[in-house]
Amino acid sequence: MAIVGILDGQNIQALSLAKQLRKKGHYVILFCNTKRSYGYFCRYANKKVISPSPKNRPEEFHEFFMNYLKNNELDVVIPTSDYSAKYLSKNKSLIQNKVQFSIPEYAIFMTGYDKNKLMEVCQINNIPHPRTIDLSKLSIGQEIREFNFPALIKPNQTSGAIGFTRVDSFKEVWKKYDVFLSKYGDGHLQEFIPHTGMQYKVAILIKNTRVINSTVLEKRRFYPISGGSSCFNKSIVQDDLVSICTKALNCISWEGFADFDLIEDPRDGLIKIMEINPRVPACLKASVISGIDFPNAIVNMSLNRALISEVYKPGKYLRYFSMDLLFLISSKGKFRIFKKWIRHMFSPDHYFQDFDMFDPVPFWAGTYFGINKVLNPKLRTRRDGME
Repeated sequence: MAIVGILDGQNIQALSLAKQLRKKGHYVILFCNTKRSYGYFCRYANKKVISPSPKNRPEEFHEFFMNYLKNNELDVVIPTSDYSAKYLSKNKSLIQNKVQFSIPEYAIFMTGYDKNKLMEVCQINNIPHPRTIDLSKLSIGQEIREFNFPALIKPNQTSGAIGFTRVDSFKEVWKKYDVFLSKYGDGHLQEFIPHTGMQYKVAILIKNTRVINSTVLEKRRFYPISGGSSCFNKSIVQDDLVSICTKALNCISWEGFADFDLIEDPRDGLIKIMEINPRVPACLKASVISGIDFPNAIVNMSLNRALISEVYKPGKYLRYFSMDLLFLISSKGKFRIFKKWIRHMFSPDHYFQDFDMFDPVPFWAGTYFGINKVLNPKLRTRRDGME
């Protein structure tokens, strides 16, 4: 048994983390920055602690967390956001003798997390990726021949689509870049890949260059419909995607858990790496129901315990019901789409990302607070992402 803390425990993946860890007898603590969330109402957590946000109040969070480690016992900590993962990596030398975690050293972490650096790694090592230009290496007004538009200016470090700015020429790039730079910091220019191809998630736990376990998801629906988060996924077998993602991780000497986003480019048929998420994703439950217990594997790796390869059982469907319902409501031709939308709903291989029969309160709380966020104009503007 270990005492396991989950940072940003308000997030939906904390539900699967807490449930799997409790099954193995661990004592689970959720560090939540708000009560208005899924995680705070999870019955599988032994304890919930309100903490400052690593994203919005990083200095306060650091002071809080160091004080907590000084006065409380904690064996392992697992992040559920980019910000808490980055915090652990950046402060690894300071806190690794106080609590254990499987996050790479900061230089390695940033090579994977920084989207521009990751694209450079892919280019050097011939790994499929969208064509990308580091804008910090160009002179103002400079143009690169044979670069195809439309394209996106993207922050090198961001979560989701925040800051993505569409442009249709180099003239427009340099017209918008000063404002972009002041708001989001350094950025890169990346060719826009039409969203008519399939998108994928690849989750990998890797140690000493060897893949311990992996899963692949097809992202079948999104909300918002264009450029949003996936709300209906299917676990599949696609070994070639695991191979290219493993190659990327080994190129940067990454160890631990990593979650990749990939997209099929309809123009050439290649499936290309878009980014690495350095923490467990919101759709973590899709891996769990497919036989891969990443939560307990992460704890074992953090504590340097033996790791086992589990039997992957793909063909499972995961529906984020509240978001998928918003997808249906916002779709054109609702009655036509409804037949496709309800398919698999009553299949034994169908599961809900935001609902557990034995832990129902998070569904109602999270749905209520989540819809309020969607309907709140200020919060909706922040989430829109692409400009």
